[in-house]
Amino acid sequence: MHGLFCSLFFLLGGATSVAQHINIITAKLDGETKEITIQQEFIYKNHSDDILETIYFNDWSHAYSNKNTGLAKRFAQEYRKSLHLAKDEERGYTKIVSAVDNAYRGLRWERATGQDIIKVQLNKRLAPGEEQKIFFTYTVKLPSNKFTPYGYGPRGNFYLKDWYLTPAVYDGKWHLYSNKNLEDLYTDVTNTTVNFSYPTGLFLASNFRVLGSSPFSNDQQAQLKGEKQKNCEIILSPQKRFETHVTEHLTVVTDIETSKYGKVPQGLSINKVTNFIFKNLGAYPHTKLLVSEIDYDKNKLYGINQLPSFIRPYEEQFQFEMKFLKTALINILEETMYLDPRKEQWLSDAIANYLMIAYVEENYPDQKLLGKLSKVWGIRSFHLAKMDFNEQYPMLYMLMVRRNLDQSLLTSNDSLIKFNQKIANKYKAGLGLSYLANYIGKEKVDNSIKSFYQHYQLSQVKSIDFKSILKRSTKEDINWFFDDYIATDKKIDYKIKKVVKSEDSLRVTLKNKTGIDAPISLFGLSNDSVVSKYWFSDISTVKTFTIPKNDEDKLVLNYDQKIPEFNQRDNWKSLKGFLSSNKKLKFTFFKDAEDPYYNQIFYVPVLGFNIYDGWTPGMRIYNKTLLERPFVYDFAPSYAVKEKALVGYGKFTYRKYHGKSGLYVSNYSFRGSTAHFQENSRYSTVTPSVSFAWRPSDLLSNKRQVLNFRYVNVFRNKDESLEDFETPPDYSVLNLRYINSKNDIIDYSTWFVDAQHASDFTKLAFEWEYRKLFDNNRQFNLRFFAGKFLRNKTTDYLDPNFFSFALDRPTDYLFDYSYLGRSEESGLSSQQIVIAEGGFKSFLDERYRFANDWITTVNSSTNIWRWIEVYGDVGFVKNKGQSEKFVYDSGIRLNLLTDYFELYLPVYSNNGWEVSQPDYGTKIRFVVTLSPKTLIGLFNRKWF
Repeated sequence: MHGLFCSLFFLLGGATSVAQHINIITAKLDGETKEITIQQEFIYKNHSDDILETIYFNDWSHAYSNKNTGLAKRFAQEYRKSLHLAKDEERGYTKIVSAVDNAYRGLRWERATGQDIIKVQLNKRLAPGEEQKIFFTYTVKLPSNKFTPYGYGPRGNFYLKDWYLTPAVYDGKWHLYSNKNLEDLYTDVTNTTVNFSYPTGLFLASNFRVLGSSPFSNDQQAQLKGEKQKNCEIILSPQKRFETHVTEHLTVVTDIETSKYGKVPQGLSINKVTNFIFKNLGAYPHTKLLVSEIDYDKNKLYGINQLPSFIRPYEEQFQFEMKFLKTALINILEETMYLDPRKEQWLSDAIANYLMIAYVEENYPDQKLLGKLSKVWGIRSFHLAKMDFNEQYPMLYMLMVRRNLDQSLLTSNDSLIKFNQKIANKYKAGLGLSYLANYIGKEKVDNSIKSFYQHYQLSQVKSIDFKSILKRSTKEDINWFFDDYIATDKKIDYKIKKVVKSEDSLRVTLKNKTGIDAPISLFGLSNDSVVSKYWFSDISTVKTFTIPKNDEDKLVLNYDQKIPEFNQRDNWKSLKGFLSSNKKLKFTFFKDAEDPYYNQIFYVPVLGFNIYDGWTPGMRIYNKTLLERPFVYDFAPSYAVKEKALVGYGKFTYRKYHGKSGLYVSNYSFRGSTAHFQENSRYSTVTPSVSFAWRPSDLLSNKRQVLNFRYVNVFRNKDESLEDFETPPDYSVLNLRYINSKNDIIDYSTWFVDAQHASDFTKLAFEWEYRKLFDNNRQFNLRFFAGKFLRNKTTDYLDPNFFSFALDRPTDYLFDYSYLGRSEESGLSSQQIVIAEGGFKSFLDERYRFANDWITTVNSSTNIWRWIEVYGDVGFVKNKGQSEKFVYDSGIRLNLLTDYFELYLPVYSNNGWEVSQPDYGTKIRFVVTLSPKTLIGLFNRKWF
């Protein structure tokens, strides 16, 4: 009876069958002009209950047309200049010639959202159940594939996807989504026929059924048909790359391969994967499945499998099967489950990644994350080498959680940080189903997925339908999964607060540290073997449970790590006594994954350089794992070869996250360092500091505000053979700085206010910097600086300029800058420049290089060809007892890597024509940054 009821439910309330839109396209690709001329006959059927006066169509090819589309803006957010700097012939666009109805009356149309949505005004209102025929004539200019995989390539290849007009979805409201390179076109399902002409010498592969293909004298023609499919995907290449594999349950057309893995084994692996998919999902409703390298490249297996092939860590069979499985699952779900991919992408991600986890558990249970590298001497001792392959899912998801950058699975796809959109949210979704399966039973989750897929395929569906099926499969309360795990960014985090032993039982008190009422597993271990396992739920804050005593010597929460828990370092409790509860120390070379059962200490050699210390080899000792943690210590004692003395630094840092927006983080630190600033002359600094940072609710925004307090204490010792200090050897400065920045690649703007107070001076400074990349690809840089002493007793020093504002090279009395030779007044190291304070590049007269009263300068530059720029600086310098002096310089800037490696070639200044003066080489200035961390941050910023 129950089975009959379920059948009736799916027939009556499940996927409803409605008449499809009809789409007939005649298209001709010109291989020379990279244009497709299209005549499209579209029969739109009003499936809604509303009368429609307008219809919207997706025109995603037009997203490449200019620098202000939704796609161009998305690229700018990801620090990608390619589309902004593109030549006109590299861009793509749609040129609509005409749009008429079935009476051949012209239809008014206009571009809407993001410039790649077309709004068509109907001549006659369209009632529910009625249909309207529309004829479009237009040309699509394909973009170069240097921006995305779509368009034309340099070797005569073409990849067409989302290339013609498709109907937007209307379900009481229009869902209008611009192309943002997110693979989430939301279009109504259609029955489509494509009559396609393309150049000779090219081989065609498609996700549609190819009804026939005929060669002609000047081109080739193919007819492609897709029933209840969203979009026709066409791949054209000069070589025949695709092969057809007919398996028991599915016909696959693919060009995916792995080096050193033969055709026959590949066929066996494809058969193995398709059998797995059929067993877990059911029959695929279309005649064939296209699985391409291009699709794989859009959704890679991120990780060490992307290393060069000669050090590839995985066996070829495993590598091929995982690559094929991931691509096939994504394509199958995209072609059959018509969810809103921008709003409900999490469900497709959950099913795909859950099945990937299950595939490894079923077929490769012993597969390690590092593969063959886990057995290599020097690597095998790492905790990372001991981790199973599937442990990458919680680790990479937790990478964002620990950085306070995780986002809810219901976050719109175009509002996700790139790392979340590509990796973390997909992994969280798959982990969630795996977690649920571990709690309520794998069979129940498996059956729910299969039922959902079979009954809702080829129809518009919502994730609430999956929720209904899943809830009916179990008696357990799983509302927490949808209401908290899916819908929020709440963290799961428990700890064992207390254990009271009695003769035959254990009273275990568990604490919920975050408030999300998700179930938690508790394992009893004896000699590291599991002897008991329990599930506990309904723990809002603190709750005590009584369990039988089974000779356990240790209790561990989430021992199998099936639960994506925020902090596992407090998950265990020893039953052997107090001293046995202390974690053992584990020393590891270089950084490692977090091992919750050890206190990890890392060490790695470091090497620094300045002209006084020479090379400074040392050993860095720290506790920071691959996952961020609140408290970090970091020490780097080093040996100065030239000075034959110890130098280095040490610091303690505590970071507290408060939320996602507004005041989101506080940092507290205590740092000390020591090095040499002249021959046999040492400086040491001790600096406590606290900072607060704010950001907007839109995590894609690069806007930040930071308020920093620090108290810098400097102690200096000078070589007795050198002259006495001309300034106090020891001093302390209280420094307050507020920074407001918007670090965008098109519009960069940042400003700060800085206040410093010491026993002999108080000063204020303001700096504003702006960079603009214009539509004509010219970049303009502007910087303004102003500083004023509120009081200044340093004019009585023998060196009155030590604490003064600098026009071109700050003295760096707070030791913030990485000068190669901070005390040098000649030689190459003296030509190093940090763009700070006055920001001038020329060496002007000593009378004007410092200001002990006030200074104001403007620095500007603009490019004349690629990274070659012209710069100019003007300003006023005012010293006490003197009138202000107008200063200026100009020259050529080689902006090889902004802020990291630049050269400045002076041309004209207060010194006159510098290029004609002797020893010109000594006038050239350079910016250099040697910090690997800073450079890595430059390339990682598009991900975070």
